[in-house]
Amino acid sequence: MSTTLRLGIAGLGTVGSGVIKIVQQNAALLTARSGCTIEVTAVSARSRGKDRGVDLSGYAWEDDPTKLAQRDDVDVYVELMGGEDGPAKASVEAALAAGKHVVTANKALLAHHGHALASAAEKNGLNLRFEAAVAGGIPVIKALTEGLAGNNITRIMGVMNGTCNYILTRMENAGLPYEDVFEEANQLGYLEADPNLDVGGIDAAHKLVLLSSIAYGTQVDFKAAQLQGIGEISIDDIRAASDMGYRIKLLGLSQMTEHGLEQTMQPCLVPYNSPLGQLEGGTNMIVIEGDSVGQIVLRGAGAGEGPTASAVMGDVMDIARGLTLPVFGIPAAQLVDTPSAQSQAPSAYYIRTSLRDAPGVLANIARALGDANVSIDRLRQQNHEGDSAPVLIVTHPCKPSDVAAAIEGIKATGDATSDPIALKIVEV
Repeated sequence: MSTTLRLGIAGLGTVGSGVIKIVQQNAALLTARSGCTIEVTAVSARSRGKDRGVDLSGYAWEDDPTKLAQRDDVDVYVELMGGEDGPAKASVEAALAAGKHVVTANKALLAHHGHALASAAEKNGLNLRFEAAVAGGIPVIKALTEGLAGNNITRIMGVMNGTCNYILTRMENAGLPYEDVFEEANQLGYLEADPNLDVGGIDAAHKLVLLSSIAYGTQVDFKAAQLQGIGEISIDDIRAASDMGYRIKLLGLSQMTEHGLEQTMQPCLVPYNSPLGQLEGGTNMIVIEGDSVGQIVLRGAGAGEGPTASAVMGDVMDIARGLTLPVFGIPAAQLVDTPSAQSQAPSAYYIRTSLRDAPGVLANIARALGDANVSIDRLRQQNHEGDSAPVLIVTHPCKPSDVAAAIEGIKATGDATSDPIALKIVEV
């Protein structure tokens, strides 16, 4: 490799500006640690005249990111635009075809096209690195592909979307309803342009399926992930969970079973005093379990200029050092197309609904649960609201399919005045 590594950066938002700051401010450190000079030669963004707080005068400008990716003076194409298709996909494909290494923070692109892009990179002996796409500044990709490479990974779980964690902890700490905190997060700029990417669990599920591919040697399959967002979580749910010693988190979970690969992203109750339960604000946490290492916990900033730019530069540094690894830990040709599976493992559940205030209603609900093989551990009837009464139920451990049947049974009684909500209780 040349003694100079030249970067072309597409996307000059928060992360792109952060990468340029690191290159400009830490030049001597980067050279000492990599053995070569790292410099930016060209950039691209939607707006040329915007003040980004960094000096761009020494860099060539390309309006078209695909042309940037093909420039002769670019060794590594750094894609920070986002989006699963469009210019991001076209420019990354162009970079790989032109013999350029690629570093990206684009989780959506890889969740939908990761296998094809990995195949293209490896065919040409190139790196496609994406540490910044998952959990911001936490080096979880490097942990899985390198530090834990000798382990058979048995389970991954964690909080992977800082915005959702901010909303849930803010609701609890301030006693505010979901709608108020959602608007607050929007005003603070925490939400994506399409908020459902955050609160619907889509952004976090993109990250989960990438981790699953590395952990289990499977082809990325975003469509197989089972999603449930946080939009139905009420302040009453938050308080009830707290009373029982739990907190509600948008929890990702993946594990390989005899039935196939389970990948879920859904609100769950976790013990208040557990590492996940203690997680506040926009922080992310990934828990990895391996047959040799046991359980390890990685915690840190899940987004932001500095942490995400740090992850981008970690990948750039590996390329500068001459390190080449398969994109998902093993060659793309060996990644297995694994069937998806729904969880069969029993777990306790929290169920919340409102019922008609009439004799025999609770008996009907108990019968519906019993018919679905769901046993009640605890039941609490709260203050009446007009002609209905909020009811909270905690079950004994039962299968997810039985809980789903119980929910349908409750609806079929005609006694529920609101759709029941069921949340898994995860002991971690």
